[in-house]
Amino acid sequence: MWRLATLAGLTLLAAGVVVIAVGTTPVGSALAPAVLAQAEPATEPANLGYDQVEIPFFMDWVRSGHADLTAEAFLHWQEEDPPLVPEGCAQCHAQAGHLDYIGADGSAAGVVDAKAEPGVIGCTTCHNDVAVQRTEVEMPSGALLVGLGREASCMTCHQGRASGVTVTEAIQESAASIDEVMEEQGFINIHYYAAAATLYGSEAGGWYQYEGAYYEPRFDHAEEIDTCQSCHDPHTLEVRVEQCASCHEDVKTKEDLRAIRMNGSLVDYDGDGDIESGIATEIANLQALLYDALKAYAVEVVGTPLAYDAHAYPYFFVDQNGDGVATPDEANYGGRYQSWTPRLLGAAYNYQASKKDPGAYAHNAKYVIQVLHDSILDLASATSQQVAPARPAEGGTTVLASMPVVSHMGDLGLRRDDAAHFDASGEPWRHWDEEGAVPASCSTCHSADGLPFAIEHGVQIDQPLSQGMECTTCHLPGSDFAVLENEDVDFPSGAVLSFGNSGDNLCAECHQGRASTATVDDRIGVVGDDEMADGLGFVNVHYFAAAATRFGGEAQGGYQYADQEYLGLWPHDEDVATCTSCHDPHNQVVDIAATCSDCHDGTTVADVRDYREWDGDFDGDGDTGVGTYYEIANMVDLLYAAIQYYARETLGTPIVYDSHSYPYFFVDANGDGVATPDEATYAGRYTDWTPRLMRAAYNFQYVQKDTGAYVHNSQYVVQLLHDSIEDLGGDVSEMDRPAADLF
Repeated sequence: MWRLATLAGLTLLAAGVVVIAVGTTPVGSALAPAVLAQAEPATEPANLGYDQVEIPFFMDWVRSGHADLTAEAFLHWQEEDPPLVPEGCAQCHAQAGHLDYIGADGSAAGVVDAKAEPGVIGCTTCHNDVAVQRTEVEMPSGALLVGLGREASCMTCHQGRASGVTVTEAIQESAASIDEVMEEQGFINIHYYAAAATLYGSEAGGWYQYEGAYYEPRFDHAEEIDTCQSCHDPHTLEVRVEQCASCHEDVKTKEDLRAIRMNGSLVDYDGDGDIESGIATEIANLQALLYDALKAYAVEVVGTPLAYDAHAYPYFFVDQNGDGVATPDEANYGGRYQSWTPRLLGAAYNYQASKKDPGAYAHNAKYVIQVLHDSILDLASATSQQVAPARPAEGGTTVLASMPVVSHMGDLGLRRDDAAHFDASGEPWRHWDEEGAVPASCSTCHSADGLPFAIEHGVQIDQPLSQGMECTTCHLPGSDFAVLENEDVDFPSGAVLSFGNSGDNLCAECHQGRASTATVDDRIGVVGDDEMADGLGFVNVHYFAAAATRFGGEAQGGYQYADQEYLGLWPHDEDVATCTSCHDPHNQVVDIAATCSDCHDGTTVADVRDYREWDGDFDGDGDTGVGTYYEIANMVDLLYAAIQYYARETLGTPIVYDSHSYPYFFVDANGDGVATPDEATYAGRYTDWTPRLMRAAYNFQYVQKDTGAYVHNSQYVVQLLHDSIEDLGGDVSEMDRPAADLF
């Protein structure tokens, strides 16, 4: 009772400082609080003389965890003699310690000089001249976060007490191999509610990150709702649900927030087949999978079973009876788990970090998913673990099944990163990291703000690096998220075309390629078909030029030979004639069962490849029963053979192709027809180009880089391949070419 009375007195003392500061000149300017708008008065006991004083937000604060006199966070040291908060804890667990740490008591900032008198987080903890001017916070990893506002006060404590660096240093100091038990190593605990570490992701390095992987940096929420105080009431600490409801439909309570899932996250992270449940459920399922992986590894590799208890320090214990549950007789300090290997320690640290930030799904969901995913796969790589898949439970919530399945982790279909438009780890978004910005020539399609800027201004500039597309890349700001207006599209050939609606025209702005027939002809100039000359070289259409393929000869995205006629837009069924009528605009997936099965058999990509609408032996092999996809695939092989034959026999320099290495065509130095690693380099690029080879190579690459070309406009593609083979001297006498008036 004495301790509680003391804490209550200190709380009133904090309130008293506010009274003195508002009513008189403060004794120390460093402790002078910022004056806030007055809330309704909070009447103090009359015998203390505060019956006429209004303390801003006092009743809000009283109901918060920061003022909870019974909380372990403030009572933990009451049995100590004397009952003071030690230097290593006082920064966040005592008002006096926090003021010491930030230097508001006149001492040096960044360190607590002495044990502190206990006290809750009161008014002057955050409202003083030093705190209001702080703009930087150093994280446990050593990362310095700058340019902060009032959230600096929150982040000083809600950053954790450990980081991925802490784990890495412990591993390095142990000198243990990855699956070797580390001597005298205990569990490393991030500490609690490390929301700032989660929010800033890889920038803060708060979680253990695996070498060689890309991790999301700070999560940029909607503008003006991206700080601690803009989402949480700074006095009650409650989430401002009404703020969320302004954009997220059906949000009325805090629990509703767990059902939120943005359109940039429509992939199956946890492998349960459900991409509609809230992102919080995906994370909960990944946590359960990681816990299964931890237990499996501890048994198979370490030989000492473990179990976890979120409420018992130090959280991981020896599972003596092997039931997978930390029973009361096991969950005690004497039974703590001590057989840590580097692999187990890193994954367990991440598991705890995810459990101890209950708002992680909102703070930086994609970072959390990446770290959990990598932890699971790292453990599974060392075991023969059989992990349970997820199953839908009553009410539609997804939970994990308890039954094992005969499947290794890598076959579960877990997804680490998002669909391409939102996959921040992908090369289309990371290519310019070293430069620090996306150049104007690329930023329309490779930055979040480039497309709307180009549509509004008709020109382009360098744009900041992006973590993939954002809602406002294609939608107008506001709750209705209307699509940007875009009446038509300028193609590289100079053609101005339209799908008839703004949404699909937005797709075409980027999925049109960067070259055309005109581009190749301009490069060739007046050079003869089989002549080599300075200035010639491979012309790359760029990637996924699906819109150009759809419009065929109207867009001239492929190289169209001067003496031939080409098909234009393929008039597919009007219900599936545009980009978004087939592809989900957010994850780009085609729901084949819903989109194709009304007219075609089958529900898989393999089934689509069997589709065939037009007669003809396009590849000349005598088989007209296979799907058009296979006809085109054979023609691609025939064109590649013709390219290699021409280069070797006519030009005298063998050529080889590698679809993953720029600039794709290389000198086949050893003549084996395969692009070996030492050949597929920029220095080894093919340079003996003639106009004839350029045209054929362009079309070869064009078809390679539109992986859905056989659906987008198969007969136009057949024409391009047929004419390229013929121009190189290939035998096309048995190959049918679609007529120019086919549709």
